[in-house]
Amino acid sequence: MSKATLLQHFRSFAYQNNIRDFDKALEYFTVFGGTGWIIDTSKSVDTLIQEKILNNYQPLHKSMTRYTHNNPVYHKLLSFVALGSEYELDIFKKAKIGRDRGEEAIDYLIQKSLFKFDLSVEKPLNEADAKSDRLLIPLPFMRFWFALISPNYKSISDGEFSEVKEKWNKLRGNFSILLNNLLIRELTKKTFIHTLADDPITSIGSYYDKHTYIEILAKRKSGKLLAGASKYSKDEAKTNMLNTLKLKCQKSELNISDYILFSQNGFTSEVSDNKDKNTTLLSKNHLNLLLDDLTKDDLLVYSNRKY
Repeated sequence: MSKATLLQHFRSFAYQNNIRDFDKALEYFTVFGGTGWIIDTSKSVDTLIQEKILNNYQPLHKSMTRYTHNNPVYHKLLSFVALGSEYELDIFKKAKIGRDRGEEAIDYLIQKSLFKFDLSVEKPLNEADAKSDRLLIPLPFMRFWFALISPNYKSISDGEFSEVKEKWNKLRGNFSILLNNLLIRELTKKTFIHTLADDPITSIGSYYDKHTYIEILAKRKSGKLLAGASKYSKDEAKTNMLNTLKLKCQKSELNISDYILFSQNGFTSEVSDNKDKNTTLLSKNHLNLLLDDLTKDDLLVYSNRKY
């Protein structure tokens, strides 16, 4: 099941649980994605966390140990990534482990599909500006587990859930942004599948070096590059969003042919009226396109135990 893409997991989750609204699907997928569990969406995410995860902590923990063997190094690395640390060398430093030991642990966790590399689509022109590789936890449930459940195992195993609930309330506001950004990559591919039919996107990810991070960078068959940025403010995005993205690309010496901007709550009229043909604007309504035409064929088969 680990070979399925994030979008395939997302569409399967939405089909199985009869959710057709992107925001609602993402809210539940952020916690339960990749499990194959049937989710009662008449209940809140918090209620389901208690019923399906906290109340079943012992058997779930036992299942996890098949992958991690309760290795403290594995748990440290997984928890740091789950809580927002992304780059290999930064994670080793936080975990206070040497590079050799850290790389050995990461290789094992990648083999078990608990980690994956999210490599920069382009390398910086100056090798000295290169940043260590970025790591992601592929499945949302695993990320939730190692962010909230694993670090609080002592209180949870004692049946005391207040600590983990308090931490979840602090994290929940921004916890889905990473998934949203990864799904925007899928939306980018879908958006350009026809307009770039003669020169399709062949790889998509992000760009990063020691000085710059660009949320979306895609390479087309011809080698042309497309760059993108995302904004989650309650306000409409203004012209400085595109200007900032262009400056980042110039700073990293990336020759960009097209730009794509995602703003959760749309754009000011100044942006919409003055954009050129090489700039595409997307808002949260466009994300529903990722759930178009769901059928039984979208349903993935999961072999893990259901709760």
